[in-house]
Amino acid sequence: MNTLRDVKIGSTVKVVKLHGEGAVKRRIMDMGITRGVEIHVRKVAPLGDPVEVTVRGYELSLRKADAEMVEVTP
Repeated sequence: MNTLRDVKIGSTVKVVKLHGEGAVKRRIMDMGITRGVEIHVRKVAPLGDPVEVTVRGYELSLRKADAEMVEVTP
């Protein structure tokens, strides 16, 4: 299983599934990350947290814990 946390800088991936439950999953979906959407990884902070991505035409920063909940495919 590949997660958004494992994606290399400059890669574009497609969301397959969201893990997590309740308010956490809802918050990720409210940010525009839903099944089938494409995400482009722009930057990763030196210690790996946060990850900056482009989704639905806007830039978004995600914590590592949130990025691990997003299952992706190339």
